[in-house]
Amino acid sequence: MQLREKQKARWTYGVLERQFRKYFEAAREQPGITGDLLLRHLERRLDNVVYRLSFVDSRRQGRQMVNHGHFLVNGRRLDIPSYQVKPNDVISWGGSNGSLPEFAQILTEGAPKRPVPDWLSLDVGNMTGEVLSLPEVSEIESGIDARLIVEFYSR
Repeated sequence: MQLREKQKARWTYGVLERQFRKYFEAAREQPGITGDLLLRHLERRLDNVVYRLSFVDSRRQGRQMVNHGHFLVNGRRLDIPSYQVKPNDVISWGGSNGSLPEFAQILTEGAPKRPVPDWLSLDVGNMTGEVLSLPEVSEIESGIDARLIVEFYSR
């Protein structure tokens, strides 16, 4: 059960084993509940935030769009899907002339497609999002039991 839960978390967030292990070790070293901190690290990834803001249809698509440099964080082009967003970061589409690219208009039509978490804010008019605070465990609706993951790594 523990392995299955870990694999579900890895698959959900699209993270490879070595990177997942690094997130777990970082969460273990911080004060607080390790499982909650692990989920917080995974939620703060740029590819996940882009998905949560309804800029893309899936986390995998978000990873590809970030890799291709289609997003700006605080006005700077960023192509690292694992970038950890911080409070007050502003995420926006990176058009060549400051406007929304044509494919992005099609992707974001009818946004938001899913509820935007309370720790994020979406400006539909400008198609920008802002990180208001760090995600709380109660706001993370992943269906992942982090306790089982901690037990797996504690063996």
